[in-house]
Amino acid sequence: MAKRHYKVLGMMSGSSLDGLDIAACSFELNDENPELVWALEAGQTLPFSAEWQSRLRQLPQAPALQFARTHCDFGHYCAELLDQFLAAHPFAADFIASHGHTVFHYPAEWRLTVQIGDGAALAARSGLPVICDFRTQDTALGGQGAPLAPIADRLLFGNYDFYLNLGGIANISAQIADRTIAFDIGGANQVLNALAALRGLEYDAEGALAAQGQVLPELLASVDQLPYFTSPWPKSLDNQWVQEQIIPHYLNYSASVEDRLRTACEQLARQLVLSIRQIKQQEQLAQPSYRLLATGGGAMNDFLMERLREHCRAEQVEIVLPQAHIIAYKEALLMALMGVLRLENRSNCLQSVTGSARDAIGGAIYQGHTKMI
Repeated sequence: MAKRHYKVLGMMSGSSLDGLDIAACSFELNDENPELVWALEAGQTLPFSAEWQSRLRQLPQAPALQFARTHCDFGHYCAELLDQFLAAHPFAADFIASHGHTVFHYPAEWRLTVQIGDGAALAARSGLPVICDFRTQDTALGGQGAPLAPIADRLLFGNYDFYLNLGGIANISAQIADRTIAFDIGGANQVLNALAALRGLEYDAEGALAAQGQVLPELLASVDQLPYFTSPWPKSLDNQWVQEQIIPHYLNYSASVEDRLRTACEQLARQLVLSIRQIKQQEQLAQPSYRLLATGGGAMNDFLMERLREHCRAEQVEIVLPQAHIIAYKEALLMALMGVLRLENRSNCLQSVTGSARDAIGGAIYQGHTKMI
């Protein structure tokens, strides 16, 4: 059969705890044409209740039974949020591709990564087949299990030299010949949101507070000196590590919220440029100019983007933003793509990105009322 069509609901719970991103996506694959045809037909972020934000935030320290219960409950809760989405955006999906919510990520130490959100519960409540647990195959093979975004950068967004995803954690990727290089470059929205919370805000809208601040050189240096930032790739960041190692530097420093936010934006911009420079040097890239596609919620922070653009000019890198709905729902779109690749028996975790023993086909399948394609 030359053509295959898939209609997929991609679901992503990010580290910023703002809610569940859901994207209704369609894909067409043609054996006679390697180019993937796709569309993001609808997207929405369903906010987590205050109770669920608290449960997820405290889960890394919870006892085993509470952890297991939360894993199951979160699958049912995601199904409830999906019902809200479908009421507003009717969509006849073939299946759900769910990332779940990352609680533990220790690939280097124990080949371990854990995302909660029971796929069986989600399939039982929704009636749709569910593909989930995308990272664990890669970590079992000795990989980082992250970042996942480069597979979408390769297949969905062509014609760029670099790709930057600004979620709770920021990561960069680059396509070098037939290889993809990618790694996490720092805490992004997690850090900025933690500082905005000191003012009773969920986030610093458009970077308005950060724009009023000044860089704190001592604080900037203390974060830059963390060992992660000088480690070679492949490497990835754990949410808990960001919360325990990066965020306290900012929360415990005695200065205005504005100055600390400004410094956090500067730190991320510096790490982006250092990462680009390292990739260019190691891969011996010598183009006169480069283009970088920026996506993720942080791309909506105008001041942050201003600082990123200013730093990137020194490396002749132009930052490009896609349409707003792509920025907002790229990670949920990525999950939908991961599910399609799983069904196609094609690699969706890349060895050159994660450092695993080989490319991996990640994803566990739970059957719903309807048969999986």
